[in-house]
Amino acid sequence: MRPSAPSPIAFTGGPILTMDPAAQHPDVVVVDGGRIVAVGPAALLDGWPGAARHDLAGRTLAPGLIDAHNHLSVAALHPRWHDVTGARDRDDLVRIARAAARAEPEAAWLRLRGWNETVHGFSPTRTDLDAAGLDRPIVVTHYSLHQAVVSSAALDVLGIGRSTPDPPGGEIGRDEHGVPNGLLLERAWSEAHATSLRAYADPDRWAEHLAARARALHAEGITCVHDAACSPEAEAVYRSMASEGMLPVSVVGLPHAAALLSNELGDRLEGAPTGEGDERFRVGPAKLFADGGIAIAIDATIRGEPIVYGMVMADLAEQAERAVDHGFGLAIHAIGNAGVDAALGAFANLADRVGDRGLRLEHAGLTGPRHWARVAELGVIAVVQPGFVEHIGMQSGGFELDDLHWLGFGGLAEAGATLAASSDDPCAPVPPMWCAHRGEMRTTANGVTLGADQSVPFADWLRAYTVGAASAGGQSAERGSLTVGKRADFVVLDRSCEPPTVAETWIAGTRVFP
Repeated sequence: MRPSAPSPIAFTGGPILTMDPAAQHPDVVVVDGGRIVAVGPAALLDGWPGAARHDLAGRTLAPGLIDAHNHLSVAALHPRWHDVTGARDRDDLVRIARAAARAEPEAAWLRLRGWNETVHGFSPTRTDLDAAGLDRPIVVTHYSLHQAVVSSAALDVLGIGRSTPDPPGGEIGRDEHGVPNGLLLERAWSEAHATSLRAYADPDRWAEHLAARARALHAEGITCVHDAACSPEAEAVYRSMASEGMLPVSVVGLPHAAALLSNELGDRLEGAPTGEGDERFRVGPAKLFADGGIAIAIDATIRGEPIVYGMVMADLAEQAERAVDHGFGLAIHAIGNAGVDAALGAFANLADRVGDRGLRLEHAGLTGPRHWARVAELGVIAVVQPGFVEHIGMQSGGFELDDLHWLGFGGLAEAGATLAASSDDPCAPVPPMWCAHRGEMRTTANGVTLGADQSVPFADWLRAYTVGAASAGGQSAERGSLTVGKRADFVVLDRSCEPPTVAETWIAGTRVFP
């Protein structure tokens, strides 16, 4: 159990960003019993003579940051999987696979992670993995978690052969003779993920892994995450940890199937609906997919010439309606413009029935003015990732489409849409200050500019990481602003540098970082 906080504590001696229009420039915030009990001028301290003073020393106090799209339950298990991000060629990949086999001689599957063809300069095939000469199936997951490469032994376990059709919403890679080459895209790799996870992930230790990963987030000022693909197994662990006071951060779990990228929630629809829970763990909207993450759905033009790419998930409308009928809000992944169209169509059909359970558009990667207006009109919250400026800027290569914008954050904001900020960890970097800086400057580390006109000011990103994210999680009554009665979850920012750095993190009135 976390030790109880000193009581009461008065925070003073620096700027205070309340994110509350009614109290924009207070001098003092007082905490008692893990909650905010007073916000106001310096004279307020006269009413709290026994309060311990916490001197901000000129630094800025703000609400604790919320990462509104973080795959915590997936990222937590990464230390259990072998990292291939340093592989320089196929020989390196084989060497890592063999070392993994020696390290875990009892593992039913060997699971490697972090393949990125733009960094490594090659895309492995089943033949490369077979060269390791191992007697177990191997899966190498892509950094995006939207594709993987598996060995021949894995294809056999999964029952994938020459005559196996592509699953709806997925694709099985094949060589020139039609033989599967080991590449599994989008839903084609969902079963490989679920099968290898069952055999490999050591479910009895999930709580240990989750706690370690969550504690690491404290250094980034993060006090709450929305787990954007919360499987039934992960949800059970979260609930147990929350009931025992063992969750280092608060969690909103977006219910999702055990198989990644699936829209079929099955028996989970009969369970606790959106909003059930408390400040430690709460059920969020159901997570569904309009398109892929690699095969994003684009239907557009470039200089008047049509371009059609990727896939729209054909079962989205049906599964969205099922989720709403069972008491869930909707959080729909949509990156390409055609995916966004499909998501907005589902929202429009169901908005009146969803009520306050929430509509979330996850990513909104490629959008234009008509999307921005519709998002605002429907009251949809755009859960976006400012850090995506880095890798989309470096990978888009001048790939600009007519009347559409990559990461159209500025257009969404100007249209009146609420932005909720997030990372998409482990698919992209976590640090909110670094990400917010990218979202403001719209430049990559190597100087590429991605749509400077879609910049959002840094101060607005802070709001997106607090008030906006709290709204996306149905948490506005408990967090997101420094308001009397809310949780005493704070971040203390040193704004003497650019971007600011996290100096302290407090959860329920207790300092957890440093």
